[in-house]
Amino acid sequence: MRPSFHPRLVNSPFDDPALFIPFLLQKRAVLFDLGDLHALAPRDILKISHVFVSHTHMDHFVGFDHLLRLFLGREKHLCLFGPPGFLTNVEGKLSGYTWNLVQHYTNTFVLEVSEIHPQVLLTRHYRVQDGFRPGPALQRSTFDGTLLAEPGLTITAAALDHRIPSLALVLQERFHVNIRRDRLDALGVMPGDWLQRFKQALFCRQDPASVFEVSARFGRGRTRAFVLGELAAQIAVISPGQKIGYIADAVYSPENIEKMLTLVHEADHLFIEAAFLDQERRVAREKFHLTARQAGEIAGRARVRQVTVFHFSPRYSSGELLTQEALTAWRTWQAAAAP
Repeated sequence: MRPSFHPRLVNSPFDDPALFIPFLLQKRAVLFDLGDLHALAPRDILKISHVFVSHTHMDHFVGFDHLLRLFLGREKHLCLFGPPGFLTNVEGKLSGYTWNLVQHYTNTFVLEVSEIHPQVLLTRHYRVQDGFRPGPALQRSTFDGTLLAEPGLTITAAALDHRIPSLALVLQERFHVNIRRDRLDALGVMPGDWLQRFKQALFCRQDPASVFEVSARFGRGRTRAFVLGELAAQIAVISPGQKIGYIADAVYSPENIEKMLTLVHEADHLFIEAAFLDQERRVAREKFHLTARQAGEIAGRARVRQVTVFHFSPRYSSGELLTQEALTAWRTWQAAAAP
């Protein structure tokens, strides 16, 4: 299966948390957490459509200004999500600057900011031409755990205890569509933008009997018409979608463990904090963080297929022991669960 997403940590495990998730064959990406973004190329930052902030401690939110700076003067609609108090946090950032010249901008840049509560989502818009003053309408919608629902994917969240709410996140692809390039040649059609339309048609459950036009291999601008269902049978391989989990900053408690296991169950790739070695689990609990062993146990119990640990405490000179401790615990649980 050729993955649809290639998630990667923006920084080293000792530096600010930020998980960049670009979409294959699309000029689009989402971001989990908003630490320092200077290691991320501007062309990649400009692909970001949605940002999901676990909480607004400085190391998880300091990248907001850099993101804002790159988006200014461009035609953009950026959606941000965060825990209770997030609207005030964003407004505080925006009010720290003078916006007396932006009313003349010709491009419209809008921030759509949503604050997550146990059962309610509060959303407000901030428009560059208005100097990012809060929009007049505060929208309220029901929150059932889903932050983003598109035909091809969903992003869900669960609030964990870090003395304050800290959001754990999952990106779930509904199913994955691989294209058989050899069949394109056999049918006399060529790859192009129509492949994205084709996948969207499948995700949206478009009538299989409907007519779907594709680019012909020979003849500039020519198209060929196919029956959607028949085309899918010939060129598409349907497989389960990817699931990517992200857990940052949470105490190892029964309530948190239950939420984490439910959220990231059978994830293809889990990114999870491992701040301390398990011999310092008392310190980890006092600071409401996970140890490497605890992170590995969660990954193993959740039956995730790949795990990456990050957010190491600066008290360690190397992350080798933290990584090894987490992977050992993960593999031990994997072996115990094997038939």
